[in-house]
Amino acid sequence: MRAWWVEEPGPIASGPLQLGERPDPSPGASEILLSVLACGVCRTDLHLAEGDLRPKAVRRIPGHEVVGEVIGLGAGSSRFRLGERVGAAWLARTCGACRFCQRGSENLCLTPTFNGWDIDGGYAELMTVHQDYAYPIPDVFTDEQAAPLLCAGIIGYRALRCSGLPPGGRLGIYGFGGSAHLTAQMALFEGARVYVMTRSSAAQSLALRLGAEFAGPAEAEPPALLDAAILFAPAGGLVPVALRALDRGGTLAVAGIHLSDIPALDYQKDLFQERHLRSVTANTRADGREFLSLAERIPLRPTTVSYAWTSADKALLDLSADAYSGAAVLLRRS
Repeated sequence: MRAWWVEEPGPIASGPLQLGERPDPSPGASEILLSVLACGVCRTDLHLAEGDLRPKAVRRIPGHEVVGEVIGLGAGSSRFRLGERVGAAWLARTCGACRFCQRGSENLCLTPTFNGWDIDGGYAELMTVHQDYAYPIPDVFTDEQAAPLLCAGIIGYRALRCSGLPPGGRLGIYGFGGSAHLTAQMALFEGARVYVMTRSSAAQSLALRLGAEFAGPAEAEPPALLDAAILFAPAGGLVPVALRALDRGGTLAVAGIHLSDIPALDYQKDLFQERHLRSVTANTRADGREFLSLAERIPLRPTTVSYAWTSADKALLDLSADAYSGAAVLLRRS
């Protein structure tokens, strides 16, 4: 098969991704083999390529927002049929036995496995996935629309729930890329008032078109105190900015897997009056199922920019430059 892999992590402009041929994967026990139809381009892929997240193996194939057709079944695999369209997301496996898995918090598993980091992902023509960690794709979504749902959408859903946003509350969103623009739609659907702070003028315009009451620069002060906020931008310097925008008792949820250093916090200005700061770590499969059900009901409408599958390096370069709004998707079939 043809695939993209991280040859040597480094600045994306230096070309850390390489396109070439790799042996076709074979599905193991309880696994399915997918012919990749589409793969979303996530900022985590950029972190992997540039070395902010070190690849867990040499020549790792990125990609964890994968829509594919089932073309092979491993021993004991019976959940999906040949020809069915399914999705693979960030979470690839959990142990099922540690204290976190046992209490229903598998996102905190002590020995998790992630697609496109621990194991090869969807920047390839073929990919294997454990059947228990794959999702049926609702028919209402095209391949291109469905791809960003599988990470950007799921993590946005978990971040929204972790933010503790009350019904009808005021939600601040810092950074407005693939995940944030989906989260805004969920919050608006559920009756929230949304305020967006982001450096991209194009993203500000998208936020207003989607229904946000305010869109301004990343460090702007929103016109009202926030009941909850979510930080999507990988910029630790925005943590005190967002905390100071919270009303008493509000929560800031940090949704990224990588964040630059957080400046020293002032207890009185940033945290006192029961403001909360919490991280968002991966997701559970229950999050994925709940999110896809909600996405189908809304229905979510991802803003996407399509790239030929052979242009994965260009897609990541454009992501690093904030050259588009919404989510990029690699398509093997147009």
